[in-house]
Amino acid sequence: MKVLGSGEELNQSLEMAGRVADFLELGELMCRDALAREESCGCHFREEHQTSDGEARRDDERFAHVAVWEWGGADRTPLRHEEPLVFENVPLAIRSYA
Repeated sequence: MKVLGSGEELNQSLEMAGRVADFLELGELMCRDALAREESCGCHFREEHQTSDGEARRDDERFAHVAVWEWGGADRTPLRHEEPLVFENVPLAIRSYA
């Protein structure tokens, strides 16, 4: 492998490769998050979790929370942290287009 430039200057090829790697890691994390949710919600639509009309079906009993992922290190599974959502003024409801 030939690495262009010297140790004294910015190597744009390596910088771009790092950005591509970040993009792929973000895509992997989005997929991991979608699979961790046994429901359809937001941009996580899953065929096995839909109504008979083809609408997304949420599972508010188990998934009324926000989740973030903590990097666990190279070649290790990220750790998922959850914080429950509390709705005091607006009740949870399934959207209706009728």
